[in-house]
Amino acid sequence: MTAISLEPSLATTLSDVRRQAHHAAQFATAAGISYLPHEPDDSHTNLEWIAPLGALASHLVPAPTPFRLAIRILDLTLLVLDVNSENLSAFSLHAHTIAEAAAWIRACTSELGADGREYTLTRHYVIPAHPVGDGAPFDAGDRARLEQLSAWFSCAAAVLEPIRRATPGASDVRCWPHHFDTATLIDLGSGRSVGVGLEPGDVYYDEPYFYVNMRPEPSLSVTAVPLDGRGSWHTQEWIGAVLPGSRLTTGEGQRAQVDGFLRSAVTRARSLVSARPRHE
Repeated sequence: MTAISLEPSLATTLSDVRRQAHHAAQFATAAGISYLPHEPDDSHTNLEWIAPLGALASHLVPAPTPFRLAIRILDLTLLVLDVNSENLSAFSLHAHTIAEAAAWIRACTSELGADGREYTLTRHYVIPAHPVGDGAPFDAGDRARLEQLSAWFSCAAAVLEPIRRATPGASDVRCWPHHFDTATLIDLGSGRSVGVGLEPGDVYYDEPYFYVNMRPEPSLSVTAVPLDGRGSWHTQEWIGAVLPGSRLTTGEGQRAQVDGFLRSAVTRARSLVSARPRHE
């Protein structure tokens, strides 16, 4: 079982680097928006964690020279990758603006045979505000927190991929650029599903947290059921199981804690969803 190494004491201090990375990830997502057929579920916009690079990467764009756009989290560097995910070119976002980065991407995509003029950052959803969205330069100077944020994305892939492989009906593990969460969705049929993922922080928890949610949503009575791994039930606006990063233990027990939480929460969620009448 692969170990994970996260710093619970830093979990609540990642807000700024998380928001910057969320804006930076939109460069990769824009590859799907700009060059790929649009899917009803927006799957053309989602991103894959490339572990050896520590980067979130777009789907492959079938240009004359196929490419993927990616963002390396630990230093906020844009990457242009080839069909084998080898790096073709790089651009540090540090001290540069969104407009400057977009101009660099358009030049790169044109060199690869795509129409750089078609590359657009226009999207149909809103992400959390940060000064970089208003023209301020990115700041990748807080290396310790960027490394920790990168570790959370790496952890998400490490713990969710085994669940996907072992679970019939589970979707690929992907990062979704709207909420910036990394997740797999277990389709149980008849409109029933269980979502399992990691959210790096949002309006509910200003820190990374693992979650398990379900459709149809259960009643509040579910919160009486205990969860393993120091997990708890979230009930504000949605009902699901959560494990905030600040509750993690330190050292070798982290992986066992996270696995235990997810195992107990998924088991409970599947039971709850399966017990609901179909007309709900």
